[in-house]
Amino acid sequence: MDRLKAMQTFVRIVEANSFTKAAETLDLPRAALTATIKKLEAFLGTQLLQRTTRRLSLTPDGADYFRKCLEILQAVEDAEGAYRGEGGGQPRGKLRVELPGTFGRMAVMPHIADFCRAWPEVDLVVSLNERVQDLTEQGLDCSLRVGVLQDSAMIARPLGSMRCLTVAAPAYLTAHGVPQSWSELHAHRGVMHFSGRTGRPYDWDFVVDGTVVTTAVQGAIAVNDAEANVSCALQGMGLAQVASYQVRHHLASGALVEVLAETPPTSMPISLLYPQGRMSSPRLRVFADWLAALLRRDPDLQGKL
Repeated sequence: MDRLKAMQTFVRIVEANSFTKAAETLDLPRAALTATIKKLEAFLGTQLLQRTTRRLSLTPDGADYFRKCLEILQAVEDAEGAYRGEGGGQPRGKLRVELPGTFGRMAVMPHIADFCRAWPEVDLVVSLNERVQDLTEQGLDCSLRVGVLQDSAMIARPLGSMRCLTVAAPAYLTAHGVPQSWSELHAHRGVMHFSGRTGRPYDWDFVVDGTVVTTAVQGAIAVNDAEANVSCALQGMGLAQVASYQVRHHLASGALVEVLAETPPTSMPISLLYPQGRMSSPRLRVFADWLAALLRRDPDLQGKL
């Protein structure tokens, strides 16, 4: 049994989530793939896939082996790339990327065709997800993160910082007045934005004379989505702390008004996270450089931390 080909077949089946679809992309009979997986499972002495008439799923050993296969196949491709007439590592192949949902939709995806035109041999697989995923467990090459990082085992490349504002709809300010200081917020309502991971509301903080102060704000609604946070503010449901890139057109149209501009919220760091050693991949390097250049062009994503 050719173990490298068996690994490639196994990975293709898992990615397609189907023996039939994988067989079509490999231009092989489905029976050949079934035979390969049976031989591979016999060689390893464990079951990798659970197969029923309706679904295909990885066993715990299968999930672990899948992650290791991705690393091995990546290493083989990187090692061979410099010797195959690819210009010393010309970027090509599949790149699995995770983007935060709102940030990905608004700040990255409108420009993604530029990357694809510049690097046509790189096949992007983009996941938009607000929940923090385990990169190794999910088989991801990199993940764009906004906020303070928790993944100590990963390498982080700083890309920028997200400028934030406190805003409200004119109708809310007409009804409740314009706060002149963060200390007046006890008399106001806020749209509460809470973490989908922890369930806790994010702190409302302000930079006052170079010092960060935090205050409690009460509100009639709490949401765990950045776009929903802006939507509630637009409907006059209270003050909201938002990323400035999200509300530029609302500020320009007058649908939202910035308040407490002299004491803005702290900016949030933006980082690209990837496993140790993965930046040796040419396709990841060019994607990271492209992202960094994209963010540098936007002043709302290069605020001071």
